Amino acid sequence: MLIGGNDTPSGQKAKDALSAVYEHWLPKERILQTNVWSSELSKLVANAFLAQRVSSINTISALCEKTDANVQEISRAIGYDSRIGPKFLNASVGFGGSCFQKDILNLVYIARSYGLNEVADYWEQVVIANDYQKRRFADTIISTLYNTVSGKKIVLYGWAFKKDTNDTRESPAIAVADALLEERAEILVYDPKVSEDRIYADLDYLGTRAPEENRKLLKVTTDPIAVTKDAHAIAIVTEWDEFKTYDWKAIYDQMLKPAFVFDGRRILDTRIMEEIGFNYYKIGQS
Repeated sequence: MLIGGNDTPSGQKAKDALSAVYEHWLPKERILQTNVWSSELSKLVANAFLAQRVSSINTISALCEKTDANVQEISRAIGYDSRIGPKFLNASVGFGGSCFQKDILNLVYIARSYGLNEVADYWEQVVIANDYQKRRFADTIISTLYNTVSGKKIVLYGWAFKKDTNDTRESPAIAVADALLEERAEILVYDPKVSEDRIYADLDYLGTRAPEENRKLLKVTTDPIAVTKDAHAIAIVTEWDEFKTYDWKAIYDQMLKPAFVFDGRRILDTRIMEEIGFNYYKIGQS
């Protein structure tokens, strides 16, 4: 528990009074007292550091795809270093959610307001790298499908920014779908918790194209298996556990050939997918 207050007699009294309340549930050593600025910046910096780790490993995933390295092996290796640790080292299509980007940009704004442009540039790069990862994933789909996705049927598995939620704020799926729609792909979206209205609202908010065009090019489905019939490709953009349980052989049989799967969450087994016959791309591996 982090409690911020003024470093004055009355401020200290207020912090001590609030600390006494939380001491009923927490050990005293886990209740931290700081001044107001330290408490506010601590929240921003915590999310900035976590997002930085995600963007860091994601940039390495791009390098792995060029060098025949495996980003999972690198994550495991560096995670054994106690100074680094294993958390937030899972490469993916990018981070989303309401806090990471918002808090980093807040930190950037504060730094710039004090003339600390180099500090602001450093933290802004975390967001730039995250946007790059989302764009890179969409570009990989386009280039792999022979540099054109116009009129091609692409199924997006997932829309929420992470599994087990219907929260879509800053979800990578939005950026990926938007990039593919710009190339006139026919997108079909399945997410077990996100509503059709929410998906269209997310796209409309971007203002990239007219709402009626979004509804013409992108459809939302409630049947993740049937929707893959005659599809050119599947892109996994949310790590829902149910995707691992699908009958991928049956999915392969009803897709157009060659059948492509683009795994932006690294949740499927490369060997199994290739044995089935898929052209399988897992982010962070060549």
